[in-house]
Amino acid sequence: MNLQKKLALYLALIRWDRPAGWLLLLWPTLGALWVASDGFPGWHLLSVFVIGTILMRSAGCCINDVADREFDKHVKRTAQRPVTTGALSVKEALGVGAVLALLAFALVLTTNAVTIGMSFAALAVTLAYPYAKRYVSMPQAVLGVAFGMGIPMAFAAVIGEVPLLAWVLFLGNLCWVLAYDTEYAMVDRDDDLRLGIKTSAITLGKLDVPAVMLFYLLYLIIWLLALVNKGMQATFVIAIGVAIGQVIWHYGLIKTRTREGCFKAFRLNHWLGCTVFVGVALSYAVR
Repeated sequence: MNLQKKLALYLALIRWDRPAGWLLLLWPTLGALWVASDGFPGWHLLSVFVIGTILMRSAGCCINDVADREFDKHVKRTAQRPVTTGALSVKEALGVGAVLALLAFALVLTTNAVTIGMSFAALAVTLAYPYAKRYVSMPQAVLGVAFGMGIPMAFAAVIGEVPLLAWVLFLGNLCWVLAYDTEYAMVDRDDDLRLGIKTSAITLGKLDVPAVMLFYLLYLIIWLLALVNKGMQATFVIAIGVAIGQVIWHYGLIKTRTREGCFKAFRLNHWLGCTVFVGVALSYAVR
């Protein structure tokens, strides 16, 4: 196999053509970075967290595809993933994931001891998540922990500690992950039931749609209440209002539980996260 084809397989492995995945990680992390820094965090930390987020999400894809390769064969949406088809070996995929994780760790080494320590916890949750769906009825909560670790790490990198505010924002972000990853799970519900995989969409049953709406609202309310006393300007409140409008749009997409509607709702979530971050950043910019 020539180098160009091999590179194409590696890019497919890390979902390079689907940036929505790392954007879902990035927006809350940047929001926390701005809050912790009381404005623009500087180019060094911005670079560390943007590049680190992309690298770790890509490494997570490698681990996930290896763990799920037998399940993925039986799901139409995932059957053509490189590891599943055998185009890439398990050893190759894990090797790529290890290199990406080490590059991310090299970036973390430019911060401080607290952030470095937290990076090990973040890696542990990343490694555990792919196996959670075999044992945990709401594995989306484990993903929420993994996807939220950038928030306390951002505070740690800026101020050398993790205050209560960071964990409150972390909790709000966990609710957001539960919302959008339940939408994602609703896409594959029939396949997952057949394969015996546990997901929040299966656990919640007919309560899936109202639960998703509740999770969205909890996310936005928690972030609003947590940050309203941090000197946020009207732009942040307006952003929350725009985000609520997007939640209403999502309801229209998922209320009939069609695969197409649920998948579209999931894919649009990075815009909701972007809206909240823009509200945060503009609040500091207009002071």
